[in-house]
Amino acid sequence: MKFDQSKIEKTLKNKAYAYFENGEYNLNIVGIRNSDTGKRVTNQFDDWMTISYKENGVWKYLEWPCTVDNGDGSARLVEGQYRGSFTIGLHQGKYKALKQCKPLKVYRDWNLKDGTYDESKIYDDVAGLNIHKAGADSQQVNNWSEGCQVFKKSANFDEFMKIIDLSVPLHGKIFTYTLINSNDINIANTPIV
Repeated sequence: MKFDQSKIEKTLKNKAYAYFENGEYNLNIVGIRNSDTGKRVTNQFDDWMTISYKENGVWKYLEWPCTVDNGDGSARLVEGQYRGSFTIGLHQGKYKALKQCKPLKVYRDWNLKDGTYDESKIYDDVAGLNIHKAGADSQQVNNWSEGCQVFKKSANFDEFMKIIDLSVPLHGKIFTYTLINSNDINIANTPIV
């Protein structure tokens, strides 16, 4: 595990984002973009998807490899908190996933051939950016993501969706998603000297 619940909590609070602490299965779904890659296109699952929540009054934290970056330039989610932005639905009509239900801010870069992401223009889009899975254990992003947040391993995604299902009876089918940079965690958790 690279991070932990307390680091995620401190980072979100440091950025003045909501962090859900009340009740069982009140989920904090947080994607973490790998700051070590900068704006370089890696086509790798080198980011993390995390979830923090209370179960029987005790904090639970899980973390899985994913990508928060596209493989084709169509859209790249801007870091931020997107309140009530996802709901349960079918990804491409095939299987249950979290589907975008409110506008998200994205960068658009149609020329990834230069090997870097262009972050000069931001768009508000409702473009079907979902949280879903790749293959059994995918090695490259390629077309798995056209702006979606994608789990590297389907088994990890299945585990994630079981937690989502446990939350629904208590909190409904609408979820907040937060995307941060791994550097944000380091800054928020550095002791002040």
